[in-house]
Amino acid sequence: MLRFLKKLFGDDNEREIKRLMKYVEAINAFEPDIQRLSDNSLAAKTLVFKERLEAGETLEDILPEVFAVVREASRRVLGMRHFDEQLLGGLTLHGGNIAEMRTGEGKTLVATLPVYLNALSGKGVHVVTVNDYLAKRDSEWMGRVYQYLGLSVGLIVHGLDFNQRKMAYSADVTYGTNNEFGFDYLRDNMVIHPDQMVQRPLNYAIVDEVDSILVDEARTPLIISGPGEKSTELYFILSKVVPKLKETEDYTVDEKAHTVAPTESGIAKAEKLLNVKNLYESENMEMSHHFNQALKAHALMKRDRDYVVKDGEVIIVDEFTGRLMFGRRYSDGLHQAIEAKEGVKIERESQTLASITFQNYFRMYSKLSGMTGTAKTEEEEFRKIYGLDVIVIPTHMPVVREDLPDVIYKNKQAKYKAVIKDIVERYAKGQPVLVGTTSIVQSEELSDLLKKQGVPHNVLNAKYHEKEAQIIAQAGQRGAVTIATNMAGRGTDIVLGEGVSAIGGLHIVGTERHESRRIDNQLRGWRKMSLLNIALSLVRLNRLRKRLKPAILTFGNTYWNMMMS
Repeated sequence: MLRFLKKLFGDDNEREIKRLMKYVEAINAFEPDIQRLSDNSLAAKTLVFKERLEAGETLEDILPEVFAVVREASRRVLGMRHFDEQLLGGLTLHGGNIAEMRTGEGKTLVATLPVYLNALSGKGVHVVTVNDYLAKRDSEWMGRVYQYLGLSVGLIVHGLDFNQRKMAYSADVTYGTNNEFGFDYLRDNMVIHPDQMVQRPLNYAIVDEVDSILVDEARTPLIISGPGEKSTELYFILSKVVPKLKETEDYTVDEKAHTVAPTESGIAKAEKLLNVKNLYESENMEMSHHFNQALKAHALMKRDRDYVVKDGEVIIVDEFTGRLMFGRRYSDGLHQAIEAKEGVKIERESQTLASITFQNYFRMYSKLSGMTGTAKTEEEEFRKIYGLDVIVIPTHMPVVREDLPDVIYKNKQAKYKAVIKDIVERYAKGQPVLVGTTSIVQSEELSDLLKKQGVPHNVLNAKYHEKEAQIIAQAGQRGAVTIATNMAGRGTDIVLGEGVSAIGGLHIVGTERHESRRIDNQLRGWRKMSLLNIALSLVRLNRLRKRLKPAILTFGNTYWNMMMS
């Protein structure tokens, strides 16, 4: 009945696409006249549009002609003409919604349409990306279109001084990362005089990889802190005590709840080693707190999974994107406990001077929109928290990807053996392979196995954070083998090398299910007109089929079919 009603009346997404197609037709109607304009006449359209706005027209009034101008400017400057589906994406963004567009559909180019239109108001437009590389790349690449049409372009990255930031924010279009925008807002709210502020009122933002920033990192606080007064000596002392305790006997670990608790014997041992009578007496409260944090640092926090040690610093790894979270620290002394564990310099605990979450920061923009390849699964959260609807934009060409069902293995060794065998066979015929993993440890284990097989490959994880875009961009070349940790939000297209399509396209192997189905979809969707295969999970069902009772087998099949639906 539900399918019948949907077919009869159409769903909300179909109705919205149908409504937007009327705008697309109007934009296309302007194209012949716009194409006949000289370069000077085309660039002069910016002044004409601004005058029309000052005369009382709205952005919606001039939208069809504006989009046609941007499309023609892009064709002349970049050699790229927006196709109709990209116009739909631009209309969705201008409407203050989220455009879900498959990987490879050209979201970066799509953003030029609403960015230029909204920048005509003179209030500034922020384009938010997930790292400095993408911010710089897009500001230079797409910035050519805006500059051709007479608009100024700014870039906010790490290391700019006050004057450089002030100038970048005064531009018509400003590119930057979510971290930089958020921290600049905090610093602006700590100044004494308004002329010491760098940002203008928050007008309009387009957030790239919007699900990563507004969902995964939404409640992550940005914190500006000052030095505290507590000594770091206790961390050194406890870092020598805790390793002498034994798991199960002296403490218990609950990985699922992410907790660790000392047993009575563990407390007794700690008291003896610390030379205290009662660890939990009021005068020892600080020591007992540090003891618990040191225990957590040793038993729960894993190097190259939760954090990495780089240049003598402990840097947190984002559990969703696999990126290094520079400048962020665990609270309540946990970060110092990890530093003591790793034998690096222990920074003093700090006191918070200013703080804001990404969720609260981005809700302050007068208009907000975003784009990603995977947002529909989080639509309810976007709508409730940000008032954003998700519009799924149809692909320009039919998807030729082949999705295979999960393959289940008895244990990790069997899984790795099958994965390596698959990679070796495909590498032998030149087919590029992208292997998705959920942790740094897992990616390095696979890397070691590939080295033994003599297969050259690249590894992309938080240890090689600065190389991520360059590594991913080459993953579709003939014979390329790439191991990547956590695919969400990488933001770089994989273009297939010459002759790759003829041998099956890019082959993708997901070695394990992620906590979020959306991240699995991100990995699955990372292709550009390629044939894609997915081989996932933990236990090989076919080998166990004869050993399993029919009832258990039926349950197993039903469960995995449900997971794949």
